Amino acid sequence: MLRTAIDIDYTAQEETAARYAKALGHPVRIRILKLLADRACCYNGDLTEEIPMAQSTISQHLKALKEAGLIQGEIMPPRVKYCINKANWQEARILFRDLLK
Repeated sequence: MLRTAIDIDYTAQEETAARYAKALGHPVRIRILKLLADRACCYNGDLTEEIPMAQSTISQHLKALKEAGLIQGEIMPPRVKYCINKANWQEARILFRDLLK
């Protein structure tokens, strides 16, 4: 009998790696992470100067990265300042390194 994905108990590391991988599944998100990794922080409006897309589209990608825990945002009205979540970024690096070795 075949087991479905629902029947399988995944480790916390497997679930976390899958969450990070899903967030990395779009080239715009990869670009955003590269930009943020090269800077201490960045305001959401500044990203439209680097990525030729509508602010609303970039905001959707920022939301996905934040929900995955790869970035963090601080509201500084009227803008939001985004940075890499260093702890989770390091965790992702370790999880993917172990997966791809």
